[in-house]
Amino acid sequence: MFDIGFSELMLISLVALIVIGPERLPKVARTVGHMLGRLQRYVSDVKSDIQREIQLDELKKLQTEMKDSAREFETSIRSEVADAKAVVEEGTADARASLADLEAQLEATKQSSPSTESPVPAADASVSPAAGTGKDGPQMELGLDTGRQEAGKA
Repeated sequence: MFDIGFSELMLISLVALIVIGPERLPKVARTVGHMLGRLQRYVSDVKSDIQREIQLDELKKLQTEMKDSAREFETSIRSEVADAKAVVEEGTADARASLADLEAQLEATKQSSPSTESPVPAADASVSPAAGTGKDGPQMELGLDTGRQEAGKA
């Protein structure tokens, strides 16, 4: 710490013995030892405080870097989501436009060529509802028996 050699320590001890005297020297040496111990503890406390402050500064820097990184990541994700949303909305708009065009074409087709066939097939005269029972009214023809009826006619 002070770079004191052995010869210098001997010189200091000799001067202290002459100045203080042999009776009070052990008491003074103990007091100096306690003071040096306190000084060393104080120096180590200051060092640890400085070290903590340095670590705290490093942690704050790391925290700001992480926050910046998180913000950049969040903005990039938001922009990607916005881009994807725009693509989906564009596709939806195109699909709606195509659907509207198809509906318009369907309406134009319906109006330009009137239908010659009725949407409900006509019932054959050979098939009649249960005549005579009166319980059942007229029934709708489902067209499921057409294969059997054609086989019977042939």
